[in-house]
Amino acid sequence: MALFNVRVYGLLINERDEILISDEQEYGMQFTKFPGGGLELGEGLAEGLKREFMEECNVDIVILNHFYTTDFFVKSAFNNSQIISVYYLVKNISPLNLNIKTKAFDFGGEGEVLQAFRWIKLTELNAAEFTFPIDKHVAELLIKQL
Repeated sequence: MALFNVRVYGLLINERDEILISDEQEYGMQFTKFPGGGLELGEGLAEGLKREFMEECNVDIVILNHFYTTDFFVKSAFNNSQIISVYYLVKNISPLNLNIKTKAFDFGGEGEVLQAFRWIKLTELNAAEFTFPIDKHVAELLIKQL
């Protein structure tokens, strides 16, 4: 039986041409990715992305347009499932009140699950900064569009 893990992510670019990225610590590892996460059973992509942004960033978003859907095989780093990720360009429609960091993994706290956010100038975006293969690919696509 095939096990698929559908994930949805938002590419939030501010008025200074910076993109929001998330540094996280979970499952005993640290990783850098775009904001978003796993779809819950019974949830559509748009609904899931809006929920993820509310949970992670406490912000309402609108989806501007589809950016990319995984078109190559990726096995999950955490279990035996195949990852399918969908990325959308998004815009916040409520104020973004996050404690923005400037250094990677600057959590300012302790615990099993930690998260911190950074703005990265699109002109300084580097695919190597991301942990997972699909995020790296999406970063490369964004860089090519500049």
